[in-house]
Amino acid sequence: MRILVVEDEKKIASFIKRGLKEEGYAVDVAYDGEEGYRLICENDYDVILLDLMLPKLDGLTLCRQIRQEKIQTPIIMLTAKSAVADKVTGLDAGANDYLTKPFAFEELLARIRVLLRTAGQPATKLQVADLTLDLLTHTVTRAGTEIPLSAKEFALLEYLMRNAGTVVTRTMIYEHVWDIDFDTSTNVIDVYINYLRNKIDAGHEKKLIHTVRGRGYMLKD
Repeated sequence: MRILVVEDEKKIASFIKRGLKEEGYAVDVAYDGEEGYRLICENDYDVILLDLMLPKLDGLTLCRQIRQEKIQTPIIMLTAKSAVADKVTGLDAGANDYLTKPFAFEELLARIRVLLRTAGQPATKLQVADLTLDLLTHTVTRAGTEIPLSAKEFALLEYLMRNAGTVVTRTMIYEHVWDIDFDTSTNVIDVYINYLRNKIDAGHEKKLIHTVRGRGYMLKD
């Protein structure tokens, strides 16, 4: 999953980015509202973490602007303003959630999981057939056997499972699993798909990861 952090305080932005990357998320950072708006228009994010007090374009204005343009990416506002009226204003502007600084990083992760929750799936686990992915423990099992994955393999599998039964193109994968520095001219995505196949499908009669010729990949039961 790919997250945009729009935060002008570089220490806070660095802390959030490091923590999210440790959890397997791809993370981009913007340090002002105008840069944030540009990145939102150019990329497809799964969640936006948006500070209110930003230079050039404040968070409320940015939130209203992207909602007016029908961009429905979930937004969590991060701000030092804790008054109920401020929270109401943020939510009315189009935010999905509101977190007051300082906050516990575990709470931020929990709120992100809730926003990414797949319909019919618990917030902390994804399951397709006998394949289970636990977002809390970062463990993957198939038929009860645990499968060790790298952070990037885990992130790719999570994206495939969240879109189970749907074709995902290579462009969709790099937009959601890799960050802005990803080199789209490489075959890294195909390499990682093969890594997952060798770990997820090897030794099982029923294959879950399928190539859709000329389009991309699909994970299905």
